[in-house]
Amino acid sequence: MESGMIMTLMPVLLGMFLAPILPGLVNRTKAVLAGRNGPPLLQLWFDIMKLLQKGAVYSRTATWVVRAGPIVGLAALLVALDLLPFGSQSALLSFNGDLIVFAYLLGLARFFTVIAAMDTGSAFEGMGSSREVFFSMLAEPGLILSLAALCRHSSAMSLSALYPLHDFTQLLAAPHIFALVAAALFIVFLAENARVPVDDPNTHLELTMIHEVMVLDHGGPDFAFILYGAALKFWILGSLLTGLLLPFRTGSAVADLLMAVLAQCGLAIAVGVVESMMARIRLLRVTQFLVASSVFAAIALGLLLR
Repeated sequence: MESGMIMTLMPVLLGMFLAPILPGLVNRTKAVLAGRNGPPLLQLWFDIMKLLQKGAVYSRTATWVVRAGPIVGLAALLVALDLLPFGSQSALLSFNGDLIVFAYLLGLARFFTVIAAMDTGSAFEGMGSSREVFFSMLAEPGLILSLAALCRHSSAMSLSALYPLHDFTQLLAAPHIFALVAAALFIVFLAENARVPVDDPNTHLELTMIHEVMVLDHGGPDFAFILYGAALKFWILGSLLTGLLLPFRTGSAVADLLMAVLAQCGLAIAVGVVESMMARIRLLRVTQFLVASSVFAAIALGLLLR
């Protein structure tokens, strides 16, 4: 009974503890390719622990929204993590239509991040919020259509029915469908996590910042929640992609979880390689890049509906 409960909780526990390591793996990969040692893999955990011990300073024009934004955003992502299957394990919470709730939880986290940035009264953060909302409007259809295509293929309405039963046999039976969906999810993954070529999380240039500009006025525990939430989103959206392309089903739940974790690490390394080889694209080109995700997913759904 206890072992069964532990395996049920394992996808959530792995996400909560390993998610902050993935951004460190991206940074370490970029550093190695640039000939540097780079920060430790646990650097984000160190930063979060340090920020939790500090105080927070708020603008005189700010209201309770600034304080609630990071907390509600993190809570929404933690609930989304509970809905996410991992490896061959079903999600902690599973029901028909949970994928719709999953998408809305990601939207809820973004909404509170945006209004918290606007509540600071900074025109700079207002600019970033405007960009964030515009680009998310273009990325969300790609996510919804991708999930709709997977639902159509599997005749299921739950993430736990889509992913744990998905294996290489299904992948090889319809490679063109899964390739289109994977391309759409990869674009959404890059956009939602503010990665190159959509955004650069390490830049602080006024004309290019999108996500980072919205959190400039946050500090202390609030900023710790934001950093942890960003790592969780990286893990969550990465799991959608790796679970689709690398559905390892060895017959052992522990082995499947281990392979899923390694797939997440491989994705982080791939992101680091991509960011080392190319720069972000112009803002005007970002819209075309994001629309491509909806086009890929719509084509996949159309092929399944014919």
